[in-house]
Amino acid sequence: MLPTAPASYEDIRERFAWSIPPRYNIGVDACAKWAEREPGRLALIHVNQDGEARNYSFGQMHEASNRLANLLAGRGVEPGDRIGILLPQDPATAIAHIASYKSGCIAIPLFSLFGAEALQYRLADSGAKVVITNGEGAAKLAGIRDRLPALAVVFSIDGAAPGVLDLHREMAARGGDFSAADTAADDPAVIIYTSGTTGQPKGALHAHRVLLGHLPGVEMSHNLFPREGDRIWTPADWAWIGGLFDVLLPAWHHGIAVVAHRFQKFTPEAAFQFLQDFGIRNTFLPPTALKMMRSVASPESRWNYRLRSVASGGETLGGELLDWGRRTFGLTINEFYGQTECNMTVSSCADIMPARPGAIGRPVPGHRLAIVDAAGEPVAPGSPGNIAVLRPDPVMFLQYWNNPKATAAKFAGDWLLTGDVGTMGAEGYIHFVGRDDDVITSAGYRIGPGEIEDNILRHPAVKMAAVVGAPDAQRTEIVVAVLVLQDDQVPSDALKREIQEHVRVSLAAHEYPREIFFVDELPMTTTGKVIRRELRDAVAQWRAAGGRPQGLG
Repeated sequence: MLPTAPASYEDIRERFAWSIPPRYNIGVDACAKWAEREPGRLALIHVNQDGEARNYSFGQMHEASNRLANLLAGRGVEPGDRIGILLPQDPATAIAHIASYKSGCIAIPLFSLFGAEALQYRLADSGAKVVITNGEGAAKLAGIRDRLPALAVVFSIDGAAPGVLDLHREMAARGGDFSAADTAADDPAVIIYTSGTTGQPKGALHAHRVLLGHLPGVEMSHNLFPREGDRIWTPADWAWIGGLFDVLLPAWHHGIAVVAHRFQKFTPEAAFQFLQDFGIRNTFLPPTALKMMRSVASPESRWNYRLRSVASGGETLGGELLDWGRRTFGLTINEFYGQTECNMTVSSCADIMPARPGAIGRPVPGHRLAIVDAAGEPVAPGSPGNIAVLRPDPVMFLQYWNNPKATAAKFAGDWLLTGDVGTMGAEGYIHFVGRDDDVITSAGYRIGPGEIEDNILRHPAVKMAAVVGAPDAQRTEIVVAVLVLQDDQVPSDALKREIQEHVRVSLAAHEYPREIFFVDELPMTTTGKVIRRELRDAVAQWRAAGGRPQGLG
């Protein structure tokens, strides 16, 4: 844990040392310990769609997670089994995670907006034995259940249905005492699927120690969190590493209350009102949310919010947005950086060091970073190279699930290669230059083209598909699909809408292509790979010319 009293960055980094116990369990650390010390301590404030709030104590969350753990054991679930959690920000989501960790199982967070195809891939790849979901998720699973032979039982918080058990009824019949599994810090705890930058998404398998590995970065990005009166919220879904391990679980490690609310549609006015109404002191706001909130005139004169820290990550903010944050919140937004495999390793912290224009921060104490070449050799100060993290590191993933080849390719010697290009100056400030892969950053989501391309190719009208990102003022980038149609197909706006709906329904609403171009052929290498850089340049020309493809086919 970092000190809560301001000191210099250099002093904090020099004095920092990891304290990772050999036996450690996320569920015990984030919930059971507080239930034993202060069972009435506030853990969660859940705000429903009508704006009504309900408080949950650590004691209540502990008992509920024990009942669920007993239920899982009664259904034959054993340590190491995979538990899919297909829910939005909800008390049941937190209970399911804590119960899974206490049981020694491996949790699989799943985004509630995923379509059936995206769910099928992740559940089949992980061999999930149980899924905990709601009525909407159960309906999606019904259509793919016969393709998931490992899936033994589905529980729904919305009641029973054919092939689905009522979670609350089943839990009520179980006892509230449970002895948590005696897990090692290095035992697997969670699989978080990446965005699938090449081919299908990969399952990053993390150990229980990953929570402890996150703490310095969370504490730094929230101005030496926690302090008296802190209360944290994020609009980011808990299915992503940013919502789960940057907010919910680190806050509970520290005994800090988390506010949970799922906006049906995020609007900047509603966000400001929410910050005021629920006394939010700390918030993780993705850059897209900040850009939307910036559109509101003089919010500081309309709402009485009192923030102590605002953290943001996923893409660089830029000087203009940072200046807006100072005027609007009366503080400097702290940028942080990481990725699913190795998160929260770089951060800014206004309380201990000055912000530098264009810099995403400095290495978080405890993490060793460098800019390296493809062979893992550090480059000269100020020279561009791959942002890399040295192993061992408690926040670093164990491996990609069932994918040793991809795991090996992620490293150059002992350096984990993020795939992002950056520079580092003499004082350790890291400047983000660009991505070395083809990931698309849209509205705070990191989206890989491979899964979308595979999905589009399932449409009978499409012969070939390539997906790239195009600049967008609000979302940073939008998904753009460039398609070659079957010989008997004729391009039309109606066909574009049909393909867009196909992706939206079967994959995910945030991944559908907002623009589609039809061409006769795609730019390819001699080995049959799409030349994405050339395609991005062509898309930029087409958009500038009013949407008419030129130069390809």
